[in-house]
Amino acid sequence: MDHADHIVLIREGVPKPGGVWADFGSGTGAFTLALADLIGPQATLYSIDQKAAALRQQQTAVQTRFPTLQVHYRTADFSQPLDLPPLDGVIMANALHFEQHKDAVLQQIFRCLRPYGRFILVEYNVDRGNLWVPHPLSFTTWQQLARRHGFVETRLLATRPSSFLREIYAAVSLKP
Repeated sequence: MDHADHIVLIREGVPKPGGVWADFGSGTGAFTLALADLIGPQATLYSIDQKAAALRQQQTAVQTRFPTLQVHYRTADFSQPLDLPPLDGVIMANALHFEQHKDAVLQQIFRCLRPYGRFILVEYNVDRGNLWVPHPLSFTTWQQLARRHGFVETRLLATRPSSFLREIYAAVSLKP
């Protein structure tokens, strides 16, 4: 997948430019860059990852493409409490599948969101993982989990084929 694919996956989940968003488990920034394209330079973005080197690499790419975007880089574990302002949206791409017990992470995201805030999940559309993707969740499983954690209006945004685990999807869920 390339940048255009990343944008197509999440485009329908970002209703308008602006706002305060976070990318949980942002890595080197593939989906951070796609989100930056959609929220525009008037937005504020918090990029959170455990690996400082990945965030440094991401920072270079973001500053090159979006020099006026206000980005706060945080070396942190998104499964632990984070000091963030109320967020209009959170994206988590290819990161939730590393968490066997997803409840604490989803509670954290729910707490961080403003009312009607959006949670965009990008994940492999399977329920059985492997060594590299240990705990993926299909869209059907995500719908159930989202509802259990208080999210509403969960809907599939887009899918893309994946040579790794057949298909990747993006979904959006709202905090009521």
